[in-house]
Amino acid sequence: MLTLTAPSERAARYPWSLTLSTPERPSVGDLMRLCEENYAWLRRLAPGLADWRGELESRGQDGMRLHLEVIEQSPYTSLLRLTYLFPQCDGQEHRIPLADPDALLRAYHDARQVEVLDLRQTALPLHNHYRSPALEAKWRANFFLGKWLTYCVRTGHLFTPASPRVPEIF
Repeated sequence: MLTLTAPSERAARYPWSLTLSTPERPSVGDLMRLCEENYAWLRRLAPGLADWRGELESRGQDGMRLHLEVIEQSPYTSLLRLTYLFPQCDGQEHRIPLADPDALLRAYHDARQVEVLDLRQTALPLHNHYRSPALEAKWRANFFLGKWLTYCVRTGHLFTPASPRVPEIF
């Protein structure tokens, strides 16, 4: 069984520096367990997610602004975007902030799972699109999500209804 939590002596370390231990050939069961673990981390990060709408922001001990946008709510699922927004330091005004990593997620509240629908990131050498074999690619994208969620929770990020997104002028 895959465990996304590191021993307590490594809890403060950057979780992506840990060796990515992926099964040689992940099974559907491996992917389902990973999606369940990711849902547990997401619920720690955003405990009231099933009832929220709109955009929220969290600033953790890492000083980074983590953005959560709840795009759509239905009785059993939430569609959301989780990202960091970085100003583009190219000297040009009115530029759209750079989102990285940027994950489009579907949370299944009845099944207590979350899956990556789309992922754009440059932190790890992952392919940013699904390609054959799809199961392995989905597993890698969801594994990345698990590491990211773990990092966010461990650095003190927490979304609450009282944490609306604060617009920034870049």
